[in-house]
Amino acid sequence: MGNVNPQAAAEPRPDQESGGGKNGLFVTLSSEAVQAPDRFAWYSDQIRQYIFPITLSTPYTADFRSEVSALQLGVVQVAHFRFPPLEAARTARHIRRLDPETYQLGWIRRGAMAATQLRNDAFVGRGDMVLFDTSHPLEAGVRDPDGMTEVALLRIPRNALSLPSAQADRLLARRLVPEGASGALLCRHLRTLLAHASEIGPAEAHRLGTITADLVTSFAADRLDRAELVPSETRATVLRAQINAFITHHLGDPGLRPAAIAAHHHISLRSLHALFRQEPATVSATIRRRRLERCRADLADTRMRGRPIAAVAARWGLLVPAEFSRAFRAAYGMSPGEYRAEATRLQQAARDDKSPCAHPQTDPAGRPHDEGSPVQAGF
Repeated sequence: MGNVNPQAAAEPRPDQESGGGKNGLFVTLSSEAVQAPDRFAWYSDQIRQYIFPITLSTPYTADFRSEVSALQLGVVQVAHFRFPPLEAARTARHIRRLDPETYQLGWIRRGAMAATQLRNDAFVGRGDMVLFDTSHPLEAGVRDPDGMTEVALLRIPRNALSLPSAQADRLLARRLVPEGASGALLCRHLRTLLAHASEIGPAEAHRLGTITADLVTSFAADRLDRAELVPSETRATVLRAQINAFITHHLGDPGLRPAAIAAHHHISLRSLHALFRQEPATVSATIRRRRLERCRADLADTRMRGRPIAAVAARWGLLVPAEFSRAFRAAYGMSPGEYRAEATRLQQAARDDKSPCAHPQTDPAGRPHDEGSPVQAGF
């Protein structure tokens, strides 16, 4: 519960299970390498050393199985914790010893949590969120004896959240339901960050950190019903995220064009193009690239082998076979038919060799097989 320091945690230690990603931004730690009677002490030491001073207690001291993964995105961090029931208390004395001055937004993915801060009390269930401030005393507990709790946790410096602290304090230790556009975008973004954590490099990490802070700002302002508190730059970032989500959701619609996207979001076509000046490509190029990526995935998927190539293209809104073939060759250096044949050959060779690298979506062009950057894939 809190944030983990990947730079510090990346130093070789017996408890480090895996880590690195690109340039050591992503680290995974587990108590499994520690003897069962020492696991709770190990976990407590990690929290106190790499997060902040806090007192933890649990009835599971005999064998406290826990895992934590952490991804550093500039000054923002996203982590995922898995642990059995425990109680946590951060007092004024703890704060005087060390205060990182951060907000911590927890998203309960499994289990439930009770929390108290600034005279606010909340019971937070699966799918809910809760906000803490490290500068105030805190009590939190996970008391469900039926299984492990899983929490995704965002750590954001207080000065990176574009809201007055007096307004943010109103949300502390409150049950925050991630509903509406801002809540759905934030959840999708967090899922994608966690799924693609090992693929993120330093340059992209800083950009994703800024986007993450903006999405949290928008979500918090919506919960306060104070949209006017959100800076114009943050509103633009969130609108781009909404548009990216719309594009991904409607890739199979042949009518997905810039004019239709602008109309759906009640903005002018000129405003849409202006928003995408901050993106790696124009709106039309973004749609085309994502469609081709989906077609590439289907062509390399053994489950789709019997589907005609024209049907694969049409599934993703590309209705003219000749145009699709030209665009595919320009993007990947071979025709769709050649790509599928080469993927089949590589998969068969891998099976014959009983290679552990066999994968139904091997990329015969030798390119990383993903759906773009994590934030694009998430939206």
